[in-house]
Order: sequence, then C-alpha cells, then structure tokens
Amino acid sequence: MSDKNILILYGTETGNAKALGEDAEIMASKMGFEAKLEDMEYFEAGDISDYERLLIICSTWGDGEQPYSAQDLYDSVSSLSGEALKGVNFSVLALGDTSYELFCESGKEWDKVIEEKGGTRVKDRVDLDTDYDDYADDWIMDTLDLMFQIPTGE
Repeated sequence: MSDKNILILYGTETGNAKALGEDAEIMASKMGFEAKLEDMEYFEAGDISDYERLLIICSTWGDGEQPYSAQDLYDSVSSLSGEALKGVNFSVLALGDTSYELFCESGKEWDKVIEEKGGTRVKDRVDLDTDYDDYADDWIMDTLDLMFQIPTGE
C-alpha cells in the first residue's frame, strides 16, 4: 500500500454520496494519494484500521436513519472494542435536508463513533443541505490538503 493511502467510504440511498465519493477519489488520485473508494455496504469494519486516512461521505435517510447501505457497517464500527481506530485520521461530509428535524444525523453519528473508537479528526465535519454542490468540492479539497500533510506512520 502507498505511503499516502486514503479510504473514501460512502453511504447513500439516492446516489449523491456516491457521486461525491467519486469526485473525492479523482481529486485524491490527482494529488498523489492511493485512493480507494468503497460502498459502506461491502466494507468490513476491521479493515478501516488498515488506512491512515479516511473520508466518510454519508447521507441521512428518512427521519435521521443511516442509509440502508451504511447501517451494517455503522453497527459493526460501533461494536469495535476500545480504540480500534487509533491511527486513523478522518473527516466526515454529511448530507441531509434541513426540512427534516434530524438534519445530517447519519454523518453526525459517524463523526462521533470514529472519534470514540480512537480516530483523529483532521477537519471538522461539514453538514450540507440539498444544495451542496458549491460547498462539497471545496470541503473535499481542503480536507485532502490537510490529509496530505499527515506524515506516514503518524
């Protein structure tokens, strides 16, 4: 694995988080990262610690629920012991709709659980409404810049 590996996990119902994940993967690759984009539905919690850098891009579904594709991984990460994600530098991009009471709840839950399991937040979570296009790319670039500065093995 490259010295500059980054895992981009997305959880989505309608495809918006996947599209942003694809954008992030392209941007990361252009910066020299070895980027791996994965659907949360097919990723194992224990494999997250193989990466020093992690971007979570997750939408919120219904009344604050995880997307179907994200629920099992979220439950698995929640049940990891102690600081199982120590050494993982992360940031979360949350998608939601302000017309719902629990705006961006899934992203908030991911942000909290990754930190609880020992992850180090590199950039504060951003909560984006349905008109996210102008903000998402800027957040991704800023976050990748910060991630790139993390020395390998830190």
